Amino acid sequence: MRGALEESANPSSIYQAGQRAKLSLERARKHVAALIGAAPRELFFTSSGTESNNWALRGLLAGQKRKGLPAAPGASAGRAAQAGNHLIISAIEHPSVSLVARRLEADHGVHVSILPVDHEGRVSPAELQRALRPETVLVSVMLANGEVGTLQPIAELAAVAREHGALFHTDAIAAAGHVAIDVKALGVDALSLAASQFYGPQGAAALFVREGVRILPLLEGGGQEQGGRSGTEAIAAVIGMGVAAEAASRDLPGRTARLAALRDRLREGLSRIDGVRFNGSWTARLPHNIHACADGVTSESLVLGLDQAGISAGLGSACNSKAMRPSHVLKAMGLTDEQARGALVLTVGVPTTDEEVAQAIERMPQVIDRLRKVTALTSRA
Repeated sequence: MRGALEESANPSSIYQAGQRAKLSLERARKHVAALIGAAPRELFFTSSGTESNNWALRGLLAGQKRKGLPAAPGASAGRAAQAGNHLIISAIEHPSVSLVARRLEADHGVHVSILPVDHEGRVSPAELQRALRPETVLVSVMLANGEVGTLQPIAELAAVAREHGALFHTDAIAAAGHVAIDVKALGVDALSLAASQFYGPQGAAALFVREGVRILPLLEGGGQEQGGRSGTEAIAAVIGMGVAAEAASRDLPGRTARLAALRDRLREGLSRIDGVRFNGSWTARLPHNIHACADGVTSESLVLGLDQAGISAGLGSACNSKAMRPSHVLKAMGLTDEQARGALVLTVGVPTTDEEVAQAIERMPQVIDRLRKVTALTSRA
C-alpha cells in the first residue's frame, strides 16, 4: 500500500489517483468500524473528538426536532412520536459535551439535566430513570473518564434511555483502543472516538451513528462522508487512524492485560507514600490510568517536579489543564478543593517499560517529600 503521506489526491475525484485515495479511505473506515463493532456505513470521519462530540449533540438534537422524537428500538409500545427539547448529560463530561449543552440551553432553548455521579465517578441507571421526561430527546454519558479512569455502565444506561424512547450518545474517546467496545452490545445510537487516543495521528476522528438514526450535518458544503460531514477528508490522517485501529483490534487483549499489570504495579508502589489517595473506581477502570491526590502539595508543583525527575504526568484533561482550577470531575465526585489540590493523572502505555515503572516508584516519593518541605517552609515564612 502507498505510504499515507504520499496519498494526496482527493478521494471524491474520479481520476485514478482519486480512486486510489477513495479505496484507502474506505479501507480505513472498515478498520475503524471493526474496532467498535459497527458497520462501515455507520462511521463518519471528522477532524477531532471535539468535532465528533459537537456534531453528536447538535446534529442528533436537530435531527429529532426536524422529524419528531423517534421511538428507539425496544421503546415502550404505544409511545407516540413528539417533538422534544430535553437533553441529559453527566456531571463529569468533557467540555466538548458540557459546554455544547450549555450553549444549546442558552441559545436554542434546550432544557439540560445534569446527572450526578457517586464517589467513584459512576452514573447510576436509577438516576437516569428519574431524570428522563416525556420530552427527553438525547442522553449523552461518556464511556470512560480520561481523568479519573472510571468506566460507566453504558449498556445499562442506554437500555434505560431506549426503553424511554430517547437516543443515547457516548463519548468513547478515552476508551476506544483500550477496552473492548461493541456498539451493538452497548446499545448506543452514536459514539465518538479519536485516533490520537490509540496511537493514531492527530487530525483524524470519527462519529458512529446507528443506521436509521437521523442526524443533521454540523458542516455544510460538498457533502462528503455520505452527506454527513462536508469537507475533503484528511486522507493521510484517516489512513493512519485505520492502521492504528487495525493494530488495536489485533493487539487489544494482550495490550490490555500488560497495561493493567503495569498500572497495578505502579499503584502498589505509590500506595506506600503517606498522604496519597487514589480516585475513581478500581473495578470499572481504564487499564492504563491512575488518578491520585497527594496531600501537602499542589498539582502544578507536582507535575513540574516530576517532569524534572523524568516522569511525565498530567493535571487532568489535556484540553482543560491550563485552567489551574479544581477539576469539575473531582468536585462532582465529592472532593473538596483542598482534597483535590494535589491531583495527578498517571498513565502507562505501549512504550512504557518495567524499568520506567520502577523509576517512577523510586523517584515519586522523593519528589513529593521535597515539595512538602518547600511548602512547609513557605507556609512558615
